[in-house]
Amino acid sequence: MRLSGKRAFVTGGRSGIGRGIVDAFLREGADVVACGRGEHPDEFKAGWISLDVSDPDAVTNTAESLGAFDVVVNNAGVQVEKTVVESSDEDWDLVMGTNARGVFNVCRAFIPRMRNGGSLINIGSISGNVADPSMALYNASKAFVHGLTRSIAVDQGPAIRCNAICPGWIETGMLEAGFQLAQDPDKAQSDAVKRHPAGRFGKPSDIAAMAVWLASDDASFATGQLFTVDGGMTAASPLNPGLF
Repeated sequence: MRLSGKRAFVTGGRSGIGRGIVDAFLREGADVVACGRGEHPDEFKAGWISLDVSDPDAVTNTAESLGAFDVVVNNAGVQVEKTVVESSDEDWDLVMGTNARGVFNVCRAFIPRMRNGGSLINIGSISGNVADPSMALYNASKAFVHGLTRSIAVDQGPAIRCNAICPGWIETGMLEAGFQLAQDPDKAQSDAVKRHPAGRFGKPSDIAAMAVWLASDDASFATGQLFTVDGGMTAASPLNPGLF
């Protein structure tokens, strides 16, 4: 019960990584409120707010109505599988509106209402450090999240800590969509698994475990950092070990 007595707000908490974080926080004793664009999910034990984080007024109103929090997690995100040349203005508004402006909106609205010693956790990505092909806007949006994370840690410390978790390839709908870009999705997936020293793709619970630590008092000296959780994929050489 490492989060007993703490109140947490999680964006994009309906499914995937966000749902994993919500469930883990509840198990660790936190009082959790989550949000998403849809209605209250079935069998959802946390509080729920229908919210589009790209809408600054809606985010501000939500923050004012909910009161103080100890932990805020920016997880809401979308993905468009296109290059820069292929991307439309609508794609820009969708991806940057949620992944970049949405994170900014939540940070701006909730930081003044966070309790002293609170923890702000942004979900970045290895795609903010190394570029996945045909994911131009997504890559750029996550690089923004990384830069904003460091700025918040510097500007808002010591009142709050701010860190980012940078997941690798996690078993969610986004991962499946990425493999569908390949000429042979099954072969691409098999090759990708081999590039992980851990021998598997990640699960939402792997990211949730890091989020629990960052939210807890055990991480009281961790701030301004980007924590990569990718099964060792970005640590490995691109050479295929099967060739040697």
